[in-house]
Amino acid sequence: MTKIRISNGMFIAMIVNMIFVKSIGVTQGTLARIAGQDMWLATLLGTLQGMIIMYITYMALKRAPGMNFLSLGEAVLGKWLGKVVALIVLVFFIASSGPIMITFVYHLRDYFLPEAPLSLFLVSSLLVGALGCFYGLEVVARLALLGMLFIFLLNVLIIIGSTHEFDIRNLLPVLENGFPAVAEASLHYDADCAMAVMMAAIVMPFVNNADKHGGRIGMTGLAATGMVTLIWALLEGAVLSSEVTSQYTVSCMKLARNAHIGDFLQRYEMIMIALYSVPVLFEIMICIYGTSVSMSKLFGLRRDRWMIVPACLVIAGFSYRIVGDHFKAMEYLEKIWPYIALPIAFGLPVVMLWLAVVFRGKLRRAE
Repeated sequence: MTKIRISNGMFIAMIVNMIFVKSIGVTQGTLARIAGQDMWLATLLGTLQGMIIMYITYMALKRAPGMNFLSLGEAVLGKWLGKVVALIVLVFFIASSGPIMITFVYHLRDYFLPEAPLSLFLVSSLLVGALGCFYGLEVVARLALLGMLFIFLLNVLIIIGSTHEFDIRNLLPVLENGFPAVAEASLHYDADCAMAVMMAAIVMPFVNNADKHGGRIGMTGLAATGMVTLIWALLEGAVLSSEVTSQYTVSCMKLARNAHIGDFLQRYEMIMIALYSVPVLFEIMICIYGTSVSMSKLFGLRRDRWMIVPACLVIAGFSYRIVGDHFKAMEYLEKIWPYIALPIAFGLPVVMLWLAVVFRGKLRRAE
């Protein structure tokens, strides 16, 4: 493994950035359509479930110090069977580019640049993402710290601008649609957590003292994400109501457009979208990084940088097919993506933990 070092704070910031953008952007609308005013409970439940699977991921990596899932798969299954793990990770990150690009493109094109071609958004975002990956994972991790600051400022602005319209009656009665609806809705938030789990599966070995504190750090990151996302779930439910939230693809922009501070600062959503841009670009960078790393392992290359351009081309082609049509995008987001994300992100850590336990002798020799 290369000598990349990521601090604990950077790793927490990476987890928050990886989940927050999509969860407030398009996921809350999905939760409102399923759970109604209990979408905040679905967010909370999804956070707890994500913390559990993050800890299982840590337990698997703890048994193979210095290895990520790609290296662990090769160590216990051999060079060729280990490529199956790389292929699964590759499929996940390519599939995750769909929801990420839906979030990025629909925020900008639908609300600010409706006449701009889709290719403009895809090419510009992938160029920035490729540049970040070229400079390395540590640079991307530092960007996450900046994104964390922007997320904090974004939440402060939305709280100040929206709380005067907060009506708790819009959140009542609790569990009106029953707990099964909340549990079903939480799976869509779990699909957001899945991106953070798979990111951790390939970058956790680079985190300082990950073998000792990786589980606690990972769960802290997910808990922090849950708290900052819960603010939006409560505000969208109480200010807009679940009925209004459910009608929007990008429900957070409706809340942002309603926000104002007094009579002098109206319609400051452009400030908020500027703050939103760094976290979403971080997501794109991690998507490119995960795709390029898994492609390098799959083709037996030593340097991940050689796969950055091919990874961008694959992501661009896939995203263009998904994002170009709103109906196809929503169908993918709500009916296809969870069935890809959840089995991989929740199943692969369990399988890798089982392999690490069964083949612990091989792991000792590999170390």
